[in-house]
Amino acid sequence: MAVGIRRHTTLVVVIALAVAIGCIGVVVSAMAQSETPRRGGVLLAAIGADAPSLDPHQEQTFATLQPVAPLYSTLLQIDPYSYPNVIGDVATEWKIAPDGLTYTFKIRQDIRFHDGSPLTAADVKATYDKILFPPEGVRSIRQHHYSAVASVEAPDPTTVVFKLKFPSASLLANLANPNNVIFPKKYLDKDPNYFKNNVVGSGPFKFKSYTRGSTFEGERNPDYFIKDRPYLDGYKFFISTETSVRAAAIRSGRAYIEFRDLPLAEVEAIRKQLGDKVVVQQTPFVIHFDIAMNNTVKPFTDIRVRKALTLGLDRYTGGKVLYGLTGLRDVGALTRPGTEWAMSPAELEKFPGFGRDAAKNRAEARRLLAEAGYPNGFKVVLKNRNIKLPYQDFAVYVIQEWRKIGVEAEHRPLETAAWYADGRDQGNFEVIVFPTGAPIDDPDQLLAPYITGSPQNWARFSNPGIDDLYSRQARTLDPVERRKLVIELQKIVLENAYHMPGLWWARNVVHWAKVKNWVAPPSHFTNQKLQDVWLAED
Repeated sequence: MAVGIRRHTTLVVVIALAVAIGCIGVVVSAMAQSETPRRGGVLLAAIGADAPSLDPHQEQTFATLQPVAPLYSTLLQIDPYSYPNVIGDVATEWKIAPDGLTYTFKIRQDIRFHDGSPLTAADVKATYDKILFPPEGVRSIRQHHYSAVASVEAPDPTTVVFKLKFPSASLLANLANPNNVIFPKKYLDKDPNYFKNNVVGSGPFKFKSYTRGSTFEGERNPDYFIKDRPYLDGYKFFISTETSVRAAAIRSGRAYIEFRDLPLAEVEAIRKQLGDKVVVQQTPFVIHFDIAMNNTVKPFTDIRVRKALTLGLDRYTGGKVLYGLTGLRDVGALTRPGTEWAMSPAELEKFPGFGRDAAKNRAEARRLLAEAGYPNGFKVVLKNRNIKLPYQDFAVYVIQEWRKIGVEAEHRPLETAAWYADGRDQGNFEVIVFPTGAPIDDPDQLLAPYITGSPQNWARFSNPGIDDLYSRQARTLDPVERRKLVIELQKIVLENAYHMPGLWWARNVVHWAKVKNWVAPPSHFTNQKLQDVWLAED
């Protein structure tokens, strides 16, 4: 795939977090340009779900972020060409005080929202106040990522200051979360939920149309603050929950790309048919598919039952069976296997459900169920999202595995908004398929689903020891000590079987070769602004 360099530069501060000092530098893409970008054309994409709402602050799904990301700007961003480095977006430079308690950002002065109003530091402050200190009736999915922040200030139109209660190991990475899109303050002042159904951004594209369940479209913003961007005239997403429909759209050219993933079997079939007309990008994936067990509902208030269900899942066979169908492959705990935050396989195998002897695990599961008063097992409803890849295939495997220990699960797929309502908002479930993902491999982001009161804690458990470890790792600047805390937190979750980890995903993205200058990162949240993407002629 030919990849062109970005024509703009971004001033950033190169951070040494351990000593919390920085210096200003210029970051440019290291990608070699082998073709001249072509202007024009509409990027056609397929997407596997409808957005529950259009507000990325309140949602945690690709179905919201991928369509709306090109319409917005963020304070910082993950470098599209150098994961997981952090670079500026509306911030041109920043500095960190020697004590690590004050972060000062300078904001570009030439940015306008799509309604013509200027973007200033006041809009950035209002955006982060909504995320960090949400008013009543406003959900903030990532509020817990910013426990270190005491206040956000805008002393003048071009300066934003974050004041911290204690040093943060991951603040810059958390500020670069692509969901933290900047909203105009004037709309938030009138209704902080305004952007659940409306779009007013400052990104490379402007909102054009949205037909729920069908299409989402954006068109080129001629006033984008990077003057020679975007290259495209627009983009259009076609929405379908059916994997076969999205794969057929790629195969026929009705869509050029599916940004999230397609099963390896479909990818290979497309490549075999279309040859060098398509490109396949394979990466790790910072997301794992699990089962959340409602710890407030019987029988899942009983640790023996929770342990039995996790013992009943043969993950090692599952990774072999499911990879070709779904991309689900790697056995791990709550941080991605092979990263600095993951426990070793030998450590992991000591915990319920991670031993390699499946027969022994099932025997222990049946013993625990009998001890808990369920010698013949029990029936349960497994709620799920109505997306085949990988939700429903994963659920089918789990149901088959549980049947071997006497647990009969009824599979109940739900439309995306209803799945979120039952799982996240109301706790109206017994067990539910629950993915955990993040833009980068960062403990603040990956471990938030396991702390008390987090909107991401669908299992609704509470353990003060976990909360303490989460808080300590967030403020620990020594990476060795931080790793110890992160591992200890994961061990407590696994020992108590509060949550049932499943399998980590691997990403296989197939797209037409004429889609240029898009690189698949290990997350389907990052690199979705499309400002640098262009289409070669057929």
